[in-house]
Amino acid sequence: MRKIIEKHNHLYYVLDKPEIEDSAYDSLLEELRRLEEEYPALRTKDSPTEKVGGKPVEQFKKIVHKVSQWSFNDAFTEEDMRAFDERVKNFLARRSLTEKKSEGGFANIEYTCELKIDGLKIVLEYKRGILVTGATRGDGKVGEDVTSNVRTIKSVPLTLKEPVDLIAEGEIFLPKSQFERINKLQKKREEDLYANPRNVAAGTMRQLDPKMVEQRKLSAFVYDIATIFLRGDLRKQEPQTQEEELELLDELGFNINKNFKVYKNIEEVIGYWKEWGKKKDKQDYLIDGVVVKVNQKKYQEALGYTGKAPRFGIAFKFAAEQVTTVVEDIVLQIGRQGTLTPVAHLRPVLVAGSTVSRATLHNEDEIKRLDVRIGDTVILQKAGDVIPDIVSVLTELRTGKEREFIWPKKVAECGDGGEIERIPGEAAWRCKNKNSYSQIKRRFYHFVGKHAFDIDGMGPKVIDALFEAKMISEYADVFTLKKGDLLTLERFAEKSVDNLLQAIEKAKNVTLARLIISLSIPQVGEETAYLLAQEFGSIERLKEVRPDDTFGQVKMERLEEIGGIGPIVAKSIVQWFADKENQKILDKLLKQITIQSANSKLQPTNLKFSDKTFVLTGTLNGMSRDEAKEKVRAFGGSVSSSVSKETDFVVAGENSGSKYDRAIELGVPILTEIEFVKLLN
Repeated sequence: MRKIIEKHNHLYYVLDKPEIEDSAYDSLLEELRRLEEEYPALRTKDSPTEKVGGKPVEQFKKIVHKVSQWSFNDAFTEEDMRAFDERVKNFLARRSLTEKKSEGGFANIEYTCELKIDGLKIVLEYKRGILVTGATRGDGKVGEDVTSNVRTIKSVPLTLKEPVDLIAEGEIFLPKSQFERINKLQKKREEDLYANPRNVAAGTMRQLDPKMVEQRKLSAFVYDIATIFLRGDLRKQEPQTQEEELELLDELGFNINKNFKVYKNIEEVIGYWKEWGKKKDKQDYLIDGVVVKVNQKKYQEALGYTGKAPRFGIAFKFAAEQVTTVVEDIVLQIGRQGTLTPVAHLRPVLVAGSTVSRATLHNEDEIKRLDVRIGDTVILQKAGDVIPDIVSVLTELRTGKEREFIWPKKVAECGDGGEIERIPGEAAWRCKNKNSYSQIKRRFYHFVGKHAFDIDGMGPKVIDALFEAKMISEYADVFTLKKGDLLTLERFAEKSVDNLLQAIEKAKNVTLARLIISLSIPQVGEETAYLLAQEFGSIERLKEVRPDDTFGQVKMERLEEIGGIGPIVAKSIVQWFADKENQKILDKLLKQITIQSANSKLQPTNLKFSDKTFVLTGTLNGMSRDEAKEKVRAFGGSVSSSVSKETDFVVAGENSGSKYDRAIELGVPILTEIEFVKLLN
């Protein structure tokens, strides 16, 4: 673990060529800290947990820092922050430096919250108000002289407004708008695109030609005064709080981030962190957390430092998009169409705001590509609205006890001998039997789910219980359930039964599009269902198809003429409605439900989005994702789940993921939620 962290330390701090995300690195370091705390006898002085950064490279002149450069310890949860607050109060109470309230609280501890900019730390020295040197952090004691590059950054003042001697610390970063500009140039030159703004900023500061640095248009925020000697009447005395320090930096002419706030308790601090967790993506710079410091300088001095970090401050990180965890098992999951999907069972880990214990491995080829084994330590990613995904395997951490996953020849859950097949040209294995018990249950999960009949309170556990009690076997059975039936099920009280029956009754009135979605027709997703509903207007017109007669051939050709439906999808639709068993299931269902005269709702009255394709990503505040889709369709537009060159607009909400990045890469117009609403209006 130490060796692999040192390797990534060197790649990150020295070579500026990181192979893993910062959050994945933090996850490894946190695991090492946990191990060293659990086994203190194994802790060593040269452990990465005892260091601040890496060593400077040889190409630059070395600068010995006059003030040691520290890194803050990290917090990832609200509990971590409350523990930090408790440590601060206990430490100061032992020194009788704070006044306790009668109820046991503290009267005068304040915290300053500042946004943690994801960039490159810079140490700036001024003499009589003139910039003398700019240096990177390096290993905390020795950095690199990048003064000539710093001078090209317009937000770093060469001369201050007062003739002070000081050493200031800040963060150099590349604005996201400039990052997009640079990548557009890269694309135009047919060169590789850069991964992220932080890497570009770090690489730029290592350029030997200052003209190259100037072209990149870097920026900087300054947030701390390490030492200061004041002249004249600027201040009667040095700043007594972190807040005053930031105000002084502002007066001197530095660019400070003015989103800082001072709070009197840790719960307000947590509120600030939550607020900025939602707003961070709207800024023109990357933010990966909140730096929390005790506001009063006298308390900062009393708290001091541990061997590697200040006691008075902490970095409260936002939910990581990449972390490391261990694959505890790999199992096969059968989908509603009989597709066999390998799923990794993981050691539970917090990523992007939620605890994850499962991740799909997609198919046999993906397992081979990743070379993932049971027992491996892996990097797990969850970007924006993307499901958890294993990015890579840390093969350096293998012990030899890891086991390869052997793809089975038969799967018992497929029924009829468990035979499986892989269709030539396709990546997925499937059950030969298309109607195994497992598949039927999954179709029912989908049938009652959000995008189909949306029966509130009827989740997988309820469906499983109904199957075990043999109360349902076909879709129509859901709508014939009685109160007496449901009360016989375990954990079903009268109130919950009444609520479920009300939800079932409400669901009987359904749109044609939702009905088509509910049927689990192979190749037919949500958008295709809406296209079919618009085109045919009734289930009767859609279901009267035979693939072996003239009418069926005409219907297939007509299907293929609908935008977004190709020959494979058309064939699948025709075959599904021609199947006699499917016809029986559908006829029974139609006797229990009412299809809304939804054609009026589906038929657009204003076709301003005609032939326009939208992709939605991230969280919208003013409407749900489904409501946004309905609004697009109401104006004749279509909604796709993936970004391509054919996409006309990407609507980006908060915490937008890979679809946002793909849109930038392809040059697809991106709309904020406000711009989207204006377009609708």
